[in-house]
Amino acid sequence: MPGERIRYTDKFDDPNLPGLIEVTVILKKVSVGTEIDITQSGIPDVIPPEACYLGWQESLRNLAKLVEPEINQ
Repeated sequence: MPGERIRYTDKFDDPNLPGLIEVTVILKKVSVGTEIDITQSGIPDVIPPEACYLGWQESLRNLAKLVEPEINQ
């Protein structure tokens, strides 16, 4: 279905971090919301995988703040 898979490329502005980063995001509707699978390749070796993981966690938390309804009790 349209919009279930997003694939794009990116690169760092810093010339010390060369290469092209490929990102694939797959969205899947599940019974309680949306499952997301993110795959990156081409990350420069000097960037630890943990930094990517933490960066995505922060980005997804910010996204959740934008899209989740605010429930006042």
